[in-house]
Amino acid sequence: MKRLFRRRGHTPGALSPEDQATVDAFRAMLAAVRTPEPWTPGCPQDIAVRVGPFIERAHPRPGDDHGPDQIAVALLHPDTPHAAAYLHGHKLGYTSNGWLRCETAAILGTWQPAYAILTHAAAGLDLPTDVGMDPAHYGVHVEARRSDGTGYTLLRLGPYTQTWLASRDADRLNTQLEGRAATVIPGFTVTAKAAPFDVSDHESYTDPYGADVAALLAVAVEEVTAA
Repeated sequence: MKRLFRRRGHTPGALSPEDQATVDAFRAMLAAVRTPEPWTPGCPQDIAVRVGPFIERAHPRPGDDHGPDQIAVALLHPDTPHAAAYLHGHKLGYTSNGWLRCETAAILGTWQPAYAILTHAAAGLDLPTDVGMDPAHYGVHVEARRSDGTGYTLLRLGPYTQTWLASRDADRLNTQLEGRAATVIPGFTVTAKAAPFDVSDHESYTDPYGADVAALLAVAVEEVTAA
């Protein structure tokens, strides 16, 4: 906070435009902290979350609420979506965490630009290695779709702890389906894609670890075509 009040060598008297902007930003931050904008589960707006003594901007993952206690979020550089934010965020560790499980008790409210001066980025600091949130896992969905876009999910695999693992298995399944995706199930085109792991629907997923994902797909197809 001392850095915010430093007068940069200006003599006493009227505030310079730079100092006035600093004072205005500090007052706006105090008002935002004292009266945060309410946030409710399912709201797609970015939120302000506590990470240690700092406040960070986070983007919720739609449809991935885990009851009232946890949601999946990605930590964002406070200047998002400005063009330089991704580069700065990458240098400070904002792009390396992926999706995380955030306890709703750590949510201050809806993100407001006034919180930006309370972030690690504003202090020129990297995000800590441990931000106090566990990874929000990933999945692979194998979908059977008609030409009009309707259909169903044939197989769900997960959870994967890393997105590249999910993408690898999705690519492997699509390689297996190459050239015959439209004939595996008559009237449907079958494709695999990496997707967020829906922890609220975890019972519908098959654990891919230690298993042959191609064999799991073959079993799922056999069950459908035999029905």
